[in-house]
Amino acid sequence: MVLDPFCGCGTAIVAAQKLNRRWIGIDITHLAIGLMKNRLADAFEDRVSYRVIGEPVDLRGAEALAAQDKYQFQWWALGLVGARPMEEKKGADKGIDGRIYFQDDASREVKQVILSVKGGNLRADDIRALGHVVTRENAHMGVLLTMQDPTQPMRTDAAAGGFYQSPTYGRFPRLQILTVKDLLDGKRIDMPPLRQTSVTFRRAPKAKAEIVARLRPLWDDTAEIDGADELDELDELDELDDSDE
Repeated sequence: MVLDPFCGCGTAIVAAQKLNRRWIGIDITHLAIGLMKNRLADAFEDRVSYRVIGEPVDLRGAEALAAQDKYQFQWWALGLVGARPMEEKKGADKGIDGRIYFQDDASREVKQVILSVKGGNLRADDIRALGHVVTRENAHMGVLLTMQDPTQPMRTDAAAGGFYQSPTYGRFPRLQILTVKDLLDGKRIDMPPLRQTSVTFRRAPKAKAEIVARLRPLWDDTAEIDGADELDELDELDELDDSDE
């Protein structure tokens, strides 16, 4: 069993999975958990199975998280749709809580979806405001993730936003609204398929051979290696490798 109590960028977890070891990864933020989910999906696609403990699994849990910490709620909700949270300091989001970057044609042009998350206090003009942000940012789509059900006028405003025409995958509503209930029921953004198009996160290394080879002795009971120092060095190596992609 491999235990990583501070997942960080996930080097030990990815290598443990590659070596078919049982593992436990721990972190305290939904931002880190979302990153780990994306990294495992990038590295192993459907060939990995795991359970996340501590995430909301129903509306009551989501409401409790939103009441406790709105930023953790945002990170959790964004993670459900494969979005990257904004990196600006808290309070400086300019109407943007997250982004999805994707490429859906032969030109490899990077396009984006703007996301806004509302854990409460949903206003009638929120979807119109999102439309303005999409235009300002030269984005292709905008999605409002909300705890509360939108009003019919809000749905009408979203429908009036028009469509994004993908060169490869067809037509998609330019402005969309998804409730937390929708997300918990498995509904996702209507857009070009993320598995084929998303470049939101830097692609996780496919369990690089060098990292795996160097981690193997850490889990050999006969090895005499300072594991903490070795893992720190591997984290730095992995971050450098990611920056080169």
